[in-house]
Amino acid sequence: MPNPVSLVISVRVRPGFREAFLEGITRNARASVRDEPGCLRFAVTADAADSDLFRVHEVFTDREALEEHRRSPHFLAWQQEKAQVVVAGSQQDHLGLLVVDEGAAPPGS
Repeated sequence: MPNPVSLVISVRVRPGFREAFLEGITRNARASVRDEPGCLRFAVTADAADSDLFRVHEVFTDREALEEHRRSPHFLAWQQEKAQVVVAGSQQDHLGLLVVDEGAAPPGS
């Protein structure tokens, strides 16, 4: 069985748009794990020292599941919304294979 695909994204939010970013990315994350069987995990972390810097951690069963995610209506809607709240050119994507995951339970579970 192939390793799942891991995507880690770093992005800087425009000053004053932190809450709008969090609302939008939360909608996208919820729809991704709810509606996409190939989306195994979707987590967002905030930098401890910089409140406008975030990292998005996504795990998909395979590359095709990631491509399906990128075609989904909620992802496309988020791309439109994201363009208004993030610093242009700040997003950096890092694609790899998930090789170790001990499966920590999300907060509140």
